[in-house]
This record gives sequence, structure tokens and C-alpha cells, in this order.
Amino acid sequence: MTTTERYPELRAALRDLFKRFPDEYFRKIDEARGYPEEFVDALTQAGWLAVMIPQEYGGAGLGLAEASVVMEEVNRCGGNAGACHGQMYNMGTLLRHGSPEQKRRYLPKIASGALRLQSMGVTEPTTGTDTTKIKTTATKQGDRYVVNGQKVWISRIQHSDLMILLARTTPLKDVKRKSEGMSIFIVDLHEAIGKGLTVKPIRNMVNHETNELFFDNLEIPEENLIGQEGQGFKYILDGLNAERTLIAAECIGDARWFVERSARYARERRVFDRPIGQNQGVQFPIAEAHIETEAADLMRWRACELFDAHQSCGAEANMAKYLAAKASWEAANTAIQTHGGFGFACEYDVERKFRETRLYQVAPISTNLVLSYVAEHVLGLPRSF
Repeated sequence: MTTTERYPELRAALRDLFKRFPDEYFRKIDEARGYPEEFVDALTQAGWLAVMIPQEYGGAGLGLAEASVVMEEVNRCGGNAGACHGQMYNMGTLLRHGSPEQKRRYLPKIASGALRLQSMGVTEPTTGTDTTKIKTTATKQGDRYVVNGQKVWISRIQHSDLMILLARTTPLKDVKRKSEGMSIFIVDLHEAIGKGLTVKPIRNMVNHETNELFFDNLEIPEENLIGQEGQGFKYILDGLNAERTLIAAECIGDARWFVERSARYARERRVFDRPIGQNQGVQFPIAEAHIETEAADLMRWRACELFDAHQSCGAEANMAKYLAAKASWEAANTAIQTHGGFGFACEYDVERKFRETRLYQVAPISTNLVLSYVAEHVLGLPRSF
């Protein structure tokens, strides 16, 4: 569809793997509200979920740019990277801020697939995106931290061995800046569930495995603290920038799937003795969706370049996510309109992908919060909240 795609060899290898997983595979998973275990295992065994892990720990030693291609192609092939994308951005916290011992302990097993790091516990019911107001606490007692509190919308607990957890270690009233006093931990879920951690699944409109978590005196060994105590919010920002950039890539994958399906259907579907794609009312929205997708893609690459160069990329990551989510949602609406009634039929997969891409208007950060970020941090306007 485009002659400007970067990393063509990487894409070709991914697409060769994805031939084993046609539309029917993902459709059946969605109908059963299941988890694409075979698909994720194939990605893991081929090393695609370890592209950002350094070679010395068994990974490919590549950057966020290459990782974003993996996530884009997952969605472009008709899948949903929401089943596995957590490992890509969660490991960034460990890579950049973990101790040498933590890296030696976890990264080789994550690279091989022996351990899965798919979950990150940040969001809470009463704080949402106001992360500095989190109420979950981790109190130091001897050689352990004792965790109490609640998290919500925490994904893939059922298919993860480890979780990155953000908790407040110093009360908000005792810090000079509200972004201080929070710490990051790595939690062994097998040790935690049933021993201070309770998991309650949340059924939702998308087949996205997500949960509410309850912490009741969960004990975490002090060696599971990542970096310095109290600096967790700063550490988590790296992961959030990676998350938003990878979500942008996934939305671009979705958008290209919608555009390709719409264009193909518009060429083949004949009404009044002519292909419907001959009508400008049909072809113009598809062309517009393609243009918006290509524009969003450019911001994705800019965010990747800055992140991989260890430069500030908060604005670019947020803008990439905003533009790509907008492009994918508009492309989804175009696909529904182009397919007409068949767009609502499960066998065409449009309605499934339509539901899946709608999520990214809300998560992992809402479009309004992106606009607030840009207004304040890029344009210098007064804080709006």
C-alpha cells in the first residue's frame, strides 16, 4: 500500500509468521472471549517480544523503533497486540532502572519465555490518570515492604508471571513535590496471588484481559525495589512514553488494516453495475483515512527516535498516540460505512477490530489528557486541572 515503510525485512519475517494465524483464528478467540495463547507463544519463541532486551541477556538488543514495528504488524495482520504489548514497555523500567542483579535474574528468562512480564499496576479507582494521588502504600518493615491498596484496569494478570507495581512509600503530606515518594517494585505474581493479592476480572466490551486488584498486607522482598525508593514516578515515565508510542504503532496497524480492507471491498463490491469504490463518496473517506494514517506514522517515528536516543520524548509520544488513535478510529468508521451491513457481521472481522481500536481513544491515556499535556508543556498555557 505504501512504498515508504521502514524495516521491510523485519516486516517480511513477521508476516511470514502471521500466515499461520488467519482471520478465523482471531475471530474464534474473540467469540470465546479467550486468550491467543498459541499466537503469543509463537511471538515469544521467535524472539519478537524480546527485541528490546540486550543481547547479553538473550534478546535482540534493538530499540523502541523495531519494537513498534512488531506491535504494528500484529494489529495489521488482524490480531490485537493488547494480548502481549505489556512486556514491551514494562521491561523498559527494568532495563533502564533495574540493578545488575535484577537484570541478570529476570531478563534472560523473560527473553526465553520462561517468565512473562505482561502486567503493570499503576491506575487506581479513585485517581485514574492523576497518578501522583495514588493511595496504594508500600511500608518498609524490616527486609520487606508491606503493600495495601487497590488497582484497577490491570491487564494480563492471568497470563503474566511478574508485575511492575507503583506504590507510595512516603505519604503525600511528607514530600516537597507530589511526584516524589512513590516507588517501583517487581512483583512475583505466583508468590502474591492468594497471599495478600486478590484478583477480580473485569468483563468489558473488548476481549481484553483486565482486572481489579486488592492488596491486603502483601509482602514484597526489599530486593524487588527497582532503583531508589521514592523515585518511582520518574522511572515510570520512561515506561509510559514507550507505552504510548507502542500504542500509536498498534493504532497505525489497525488503521492500515481498515484502509486495506475498505479499499479491497470497495474494488470488489458492485452496486448499480459498478464497483462502489468508483463513487467519490466511498473512495474519498478511504483516501482520507490513508492520508491521516501516514501523517500519524511520521510522529510515531519521531517519538521512537528520541526515545532510543535517551532524549526527552513526552510530547512526541503523546502526540503520536493522539494522532494514531484518531486515525485508526476514523479509519474504523470508514470501514464500517464502506462495508455497510456486512461491517456489522462477525465474519468480516470489521466489527471486532472496530471495538478493539475504540479503546485507544480512552486508554492508556485519554485524548483530552493528551491535549492538556500539549497545552501546558509544549505551548506554555496555564495548567487546566
